[in-house]
Amino acid sequence: QVQLVESGGGLVQPGGSLRLSCAASGTLDYYALGWFRQAPGKEREAVSCISTSDGSTYYADSVKGRFTISRDDSKNTIYLRMNSLKPEDTAVYYCATDTTCWGWGPTYVDYISWGQGTQVTVSS
Repeated sequence: QVQLVESGGGLVQPGGSLRLSCAASGTLDYYALGWFRQAPGKEREAVSCISTSDGSTYYADSVKGRFTISRDDSKNTIYLRMNSLKPEDTAVYYCATDTTCWGWGPTYVDYISWGQGTQVTVSS
């Protein structure tokens, strides 16, 4: 099975930036990697996804234009560059695998596997 390790979270002021990383190891039997987040008392929210086959991507409307997902196949790693951060971006961010990015949306929850998460706090 695949192991996912997230890093890069932290405390940042509104308007600031962070870059999250997710390193995959083990059995790399997935076709998509992405991020979802969960804030206290809220449901999981799919944030972004990238296909490992054709590079197609998904972004939640709430992060379009601010977040960018990318991948480095040589390192089995994906990144989430987060700019213009807002307090409402505060959440635990989880890296997840899937068979495809098709279907990712506001209420999507059918991730195959995920990591332990990294906390992102946006506050002044």
